[in-house]
Amino acid sequence: MDQNDILKNQGDEENQEQQPNKMEALLEAEGLTIDFPKRGEIRKGTIASINDGQILVSVGAKSEGIIAGKELDSIPKDVLESLEDGEEITVYVITPEDSNGNLILSYTRALEEENWQTAEELLESEKSFDSKVVGYNKGGLLVPLGTIRGFVPASQIGLGRRLTISGNSPEERYGEMVGEEIEVCVIEVDRDRRRLILSERAASSETRESIKERVIDDLKEGEVRTGRVTSLADFGAFVNINGADGLVHLSELSWDHVNHPSEVLEVGQEVQVKVISIDTDRKRIGLSIRRLKDDPWEDQVSKLTEGQLVEGKITRLTNFGAFARLILDDIEGDLEGLIHISEISERRIEHPKEVLNEGDVVTLRIIKIEDDTHRIGLSMRRVDSPAYTDLDWKTLTEELDVDEISEGSSEDVTPVEDALEAEETVEETVEAEVAAESEEAEEEIAEAVEETVEAAEEPEETPEASEEVPEE
Repeated sequence: MDQNDILKNQGDEENQEQQPNKMEALLEAEGLTIDFPKRGEIRKGTIASINDGQILVSVGAKSEGIIAGKELDSIPKDVLESLEDGEEITVYVITPEDSNGNLILSYTRALEEENWQTAEELLESEKSFDSKVVGYNKGGLLVPLGTIRGFVPASQIGLGRRLTISGNSPEERYGEMVGEEIEVCVIEVDRDRRRLILSERAASSETRESIKERVIDDLKEGEVRTGRVTSLADFGAFVNINGADGLVHLSELSWDHVNHPSEVLEVGQEVQVKVISIDTDRKRIGLSIRRLKDDPWEDQVSKLTEGQLVEGKITRLTNFGAFARLILDDIEGDLEGLIHISEISERRIEHPKEVLNEGDVVTLRIIKIEDDTHRIGLSMRRVDSPAYTDLDWKTLTEELDVDEISEGSSEDVTPVEDALEAEETVEETVEAEVAAESEEAEEEIAEAVEETVEAAEEPEETPEASEEVPEE
């Protein structure tokens, strides 16, 4: 299109606007008035008829206005189906009179114009309105105001909702919020750029503390809730529940031993937790993951007895002792016990590292099983203690199945009988040697006593007697 065509079109539009103005002036001169529509005007009208290709609307002009073409197609299908003859609607004047003398109207532009006016009024009044999250992008949430789509930047999302955000991608961060109700305020309106900025934070008076208080009031001990891991520390993991963080202590992560929460959890992970404590004064929430599963302790320790010998792998060294993981073929899961520093060696030591290293596999004796605290006491220095001789012998015979073997053929039990006889022989030999040594010791003591007595009873010898001694 060249410059002449542009000037011609501009002239046509001006003529279209001037013609009603001239007509209006003539009618006013005769004392008659007709309300001529103006371009960009918002009017109330009544639907005269609805056809397949157009909607005729009476707006008080000399002729009915027409909604057709793309303006008709832009009306949502459900809205179009709900319109009826005689219904009052709002329309936007696109052209007061086209080349065919028709008044061209738009239904959707009227709604949009009304929404922009509403947005400007909300901006001025600083009032909030309720809507729903219909989408998101990498920067925040999409929230509509009527037919206008507004934008809530991430920095303007409410604190309660923001505390639940985790993940790296927009879908991970905002995906679950789609469809949720939200209360927002208008903080910026720019019609030319079709820019509508909203804020949930401005509409909410909640603080981090008020949110936590609300959550704590709603929680009950024993409840199972779904939360999201927000951070990991050496002593446990923090899990957010509806905007309030609770702590899963390291000992409450698993029934098995865990050195660090990162072994079983990661930030952003959704987990189920059990509420085990609520401190309203200090505003603290205690959570547990392991208590959602049955405690394997009873099944594990049912096969252990105090005094039993076991193999253990040293896992940690501390000032007060060493922790060892029991190596047991017939028990599932990890069982860990403590070797107190006083039970490591017969000699006095200042630190377990003088005797042990992490990773060492050693023979240990179970000296204590505490069911209430789930603790197992272990000892190294009592492994060869005579106090457990009977128990060790009983355990050995059970492992060898002496009773079952004795019911079989005599050939099958020969090794066991030989072992028993050998032990008896050793015991008899030891007893005999001990008795013989005792008798010899007693005889030597008696002879020494007699010699001492005789020496004390003999009179002092004369010089003559002493001289005769060498002659003999």
